[in-house]
Amino acid sequence: MSANHDRVYFFDTTLRDGEQSPGCSMNIDEKLRLAAQLTTLGVDIIEAGFAIASDGDFEAVKAVATQIQGPTIASLSRCKREDIEAAGRALAPAKRTRIHLFLSCSDLHLEYKLRISREQALEQADEAVRLAGQVVDEVEFSPEDATRTDPDFLCKVVGVAINAGAKIINIPDTVGYTVPEEYAATFRMLREKVPGADKVIFSAHCHDDLGLAVANTFAAVQAGARQVECTINGIGERAGNAALEEIAAAIMVRPDKYPYSSNIVTTELFPTSQMLGDIISFRPSPNKAIVGANAFAHEAGIHQHGVLANPLTYEIMTPASVGVSHNNIVLGKHSGRRALEHRLHQLGFKLTREELDEVYHRFTQLADKKKNIYEQDLLALIRDEAAAVTLGSEE
Repeated sequence: MSANHDRVYFFDTTLRDGEQSPGCSMNIDEKLRLAAQLTTLGVDIIEAGFAIASDGDFEAVKAVATQIQGPTIASLSRCKREDIEAAGRALAPAKRTRIHLFLSCSDLHLEYKLRISREQALEQADEAVRLAGQVVDEVEFSPEDATRTDPDFLCKVVGVAINAGAKIINIPDTVGYTVPEEYAATFRMLREKVPGADKVIFSAHCHDDLGLAVANTFAAVQAGARQVECTINGIGERAGNAALEEIAAAIMVRPDKYPYSSNIVTTELFPTSQMLGDIISFRPSPNKAIVGANAFAHEAGIHQHGVLANPLTYEIMTPASVGVSHNNIVLGKHSGRRALEHRLHQLGFKLTREELDEVYHRFTQLADKKKNIYEQDLLALIRDEAAAVTLGSEE
């Protein structure tokens, strides 16, 4: 993978980091199905798993490496020989291979998690990157908990990784702690201070503990990062990862602010989200950006009137642009006459102004009692109106 000033590479970790979230585990067949869809979506790198973690993870990485053509296939690995060798064996069938090394680098992690010194961490990073470089096509290095790591030490460990042969340097906000301006400053610091930084691709990996994962990711891109690590529907550890669909849609909708190209086929965003939902048996929240059930739904009467006149009044992208078949005019107590008339017309009814006024009056009374108005409710209202007209004529 070579650096391109205007190109953003999408590194999807749904099969690895995403799968680690409770309730999101997948078997090999499910991983293969989703990996094939990720290829159709256009992701550049698929992190297929953590080969050393279990026999099942090893076989899943190997299966994806064997059967998926197109993207680079990656496996996560600690800076340990046995991890690197396992990852290499699992990835061997792939055309393009990557080992994603990670090593805790904050003093908090070094002391309480790894129980090693900074010097020992530097030695491990150097040895691991050199070994991994003998096993796969490219090596990515991540100083875990980078956003809580001493800046000078972060520069040292990144420098060691680059000198040892790492081609991609990922700066993970492992616990979702950073904020956009701070995260951007970290990338600028590394690119300015670390020898060889101009020869590698910097990557952003953000968690959503403060709800800032996507914002932080774009801050990194604007500060020079050209790889984004993300997941479908934003699934992942704790509050999740940066959502791939949100990043891709923002690039599509706001090229004035994010003038970058990517390989993502945006019309595949919603189908991919739906497939993941089917596999893990739960979908994103209804108000989830881009792919939530309500992302293109409208209930407020003013909004409905505007959307029916011109969708751009209340939609910044067309549903079709992200793979959704149509927008959804939801009938409820906030709906206006225009939306009711539109739905009744779809059902085959063309009412006079007086008839519509009467049906709308009955509709608002019903909507005050029910959260959702269904097709059968509308048909009942029409029957009631017809009965009222008949009775009136008889009198």
